[in-house]
Amino acid sequence: MAYKLFYWNGIQGRGEFVRLALEEAGADYVDVVRHERPGMGTDAMLEILDHGLNSTTAFAPPFLKDGDILISHVANILFYLGPKLGLAPSDEQLRYTANGLQLTITDFVSEVHDTHHPISTGLYYEDQKAEAKARSTAFIDERIPKYLGYFERALQQNPSGSRHIVGSELSYVDLSLFQVIEGLCYAFPNAMKGYKDRYPALADLHAAVRERPRITAYLASPRRLAFNEDGIFRHYPELDAGN
Repeated sequence: MAYKLFYWNGIQGRGEFVRLALEEAGADYVDVVRHERPGMGTDAMLEILDHGLNSTTAFAPPFLKDGDILISHVANILFYLGPKLGLAPSDEQLRYTANGLQLTITDFVSEVHDTHHPISTGLYYEDQKAEAKARSTAFIDERIPKYLGYFERALQQNPSGSRHIVGSELSYVDLSLFQVIEGLCYAFPNAMKGYKDRYPALADLHAAVRERPRITAYLASPRRLAFNEDGIFRHYPELDAGN
């Protein structure tokens, strides 16, 4: 039975972290909201958000349906999928290490979102531009180096080598870090100039993930939505470094 992924149509958003794992594993899955047929589409997602599934509710997408099981939150979904897809360490302690890293990525992604919506998600970006500029300046100067520096150290200190961030094999965390770098380069191209020199292990990981056959095919396919200004990673030139 195919996994069913529920996320808003038209944006990569947080759902993309789950898609990358499913695509790399060659898993059978359906991106439910992107299919307008009976039992699919946005209405199917809203039905679960409003009424739950088997007494299980989700606060917001993304969430994943595997048979009668409903799993919400990106890190939680990937913690569930990782062993099933061969994208998590076999060692139990390392699985918790991977989960901790993924939760840190969750924190980072939330801070990315808040660069363009620092006051409220209920306001348009245009209603908070001055605050967004101040937030983005601090994010570029302080938070990008803080987070990327941490992930760079984690890669460099991996006892199994810096090709992967945890263990000796590709994990869902590697795929998520690829997406983080992709998104930051889209949203803040000026700030990310020269990042390969500052974070060489992250740069190597990003390049290696991009060259994986299934990821390469996915990125070239219509299943991979383009970055845009409705998602988490948004390119507003006025928020980038030097502007």
